Amino acid sequence: MALQEATALLGRFKDAIGKKDLSTADSLLGQLKVKLIQLPALPPTFEKSATAQQELLLGREVLEQAVLLSCKKQDEAAMERSFTQLRTYYNDTRTLVPASANEVAMQGLNLLRLLVQNRIAEFHTELELIPPVAQKDPAIQQPVQLEQWLMEGAYNKVLAAAKNSASEVHGMLLAQLATTVRDEAASCSEKAYERLKLADAQKLLLFDSEAAVKAYAQEHNWAVVDGYVVFKTEATEGTTASKAIPSLELINNALVYAKELERIV
Repeated sequence: MALQEATALLGRFKDAIGKKDLSTADSLLGQLKVKLIQLPALPPTFEKSATAQQELLLGREVLEQAVLLSCKKQDEAAMERSFTQLRTYYNDTRTLVPASANEVAMQGLNLLRLLVQNRIAEFHTELELIPPVAQKDPAIQQPVQLEQWLMEGAYNKVLAAAKNSASEVHGMLLAQLATTVRDEAASCSEKAYERLKLADAQKLLLFDSEAAVKAYAQEHNWAVVDGYVVFKTEATEGTTASKAIPSLELINNALVYAKELERIV
């Protein structure tokens, strides 16, 4: 009974996602999770029964769809939770059910999520867990290439990739990645400069127009004066504070420590 009800709910859930009715899809996902609890063959119990395989396939598909829903909602925390649960199915049910045709695609989306969150160390950890054969798949190659561009500072290539995404879901994640890249460049600019010409800021922050720069400046409480972007006063105050550091005193202390260490040796 629970399996039949969950199967019917899954159909309605997928239909709502297809129609971009995210509110209804979110509500149906909550109902689905309640139904999944009632299925004994699912992790962590893995009870054997005549419908065990159907239950496992259903649970896996629900979580795959949940990942897609969280992408469309731009809910990174929900996406991480769903993929973490989904990983259990991919790793622990290989001998119980056929492999999922969506597994590599889901892994690719997870790698993109880590790039969006600027979690580079975890990105490489996740990448090492993916089999070499799967790493050759375009779904994995794309985030790997994007990570290389990020490390090289080739932000223009990252933005170009965001404009030519393979799917709607990829487009959303790549748009978020473009925002992450731009914010990183903005943070560095704010610390490096007191002001920048609008044209230079446009080039540095990879915008298509000066109007976009002005809108971005307004969001970050930067002033635009006489064709210049003037960064927040905190950056200037930080510079002043750094000049006030007693350099000679620090040097003298370092020399004293060095002499004392020499005596000890």
